[in-house]
Amino acid sequence: MEGRQGVMEVSMGLPPPNPIAQLQTRFKELEVGFRGWLSKQSLPVEAAVVTVTSAVQGAAIGGFMGTLTNDASSAFPTPPPQSGLNPQLMASFKQSQALTGGPLVQARNFAVMTGVNAGISCVMKRIRGKEDVQTNMVAAFGSGALFSVVSGMGGPNQAANAVTSGLFFALVQGGLFKLGQKFSQPPTEDLFYVRTRCMLTRLGLQNYEKNFKKGLLTDSTLPLLTDSALRDVKIPPGPRLLILDHIQRDPELKEKR
Repeated sequence: MEGRQGVMEVSMGLPPPNPIAQLQTRFKELEVGFRGWLSKQSLPVEAAVVTVTSAVQGAAIGGFMGTLTNDASSAFPTPPPQSGLNPQLMASFKQSQALTGGPLVQARNFAVMTGVNAGISCVMKRIRGKEDVQTNMVAAFGSGALFSVVSGMGGPNQAANAVTSGLFFALVQGGLFKLGQKFSQPPTEDLFYVRTRCMLTRLGLQNYEKNFKKGLLTDSTLPLLTDSALRDVKIPPGPRLLILDHIQRDPELKEKR
């Protein structure tokens, strides 16, 4: 069937599908499927999976950054305890080493920071039923406090410095969340064309998304599409055939027809 579709596209003079766009669409579908599966699990299972996966990602990022800062860490050797330095200077040395440590140190630090943040955020979202600035700030506070403890940045006043680091992380992440809400929120109308956009991308027909929006052919109307409806929004015969064929072969859409 896929071979026949490729022949149809070539015979109609349509451009071949973009492999990168198809790969991105497939990745998004897998991500949506994974999130759907995860949302059906119990809270402990979901929190554990989210924490572990985020910790692994953080460790990878930290390990890479550690390779870049490995040379810098050697410039801040920790003086021996008998050197006579006061506790505040000793804490400063530990902070500099924590921020410029080697791959293993940075991998550990970032794994703790990202894993704890994601785990707390997951629990908060499941309990509160939403993701907002409070959820992000609580998660950031926990990750900042544990990062301070694990990285050795606390010094002699470990508890107080852990709280300070947690508050700093919470304020920064809360501000970034508010900023992201203000400037990165997608238009409301795009929420009604997610499935439509994925379909057009897979078929290499992204240019016709504006036709769907102009005719108000949203995701909910996909199972109802007919040749005349597509003709009304000025979609050419070739793309119309590909779209209708795709809808006919999609199990979920076919059941709703």
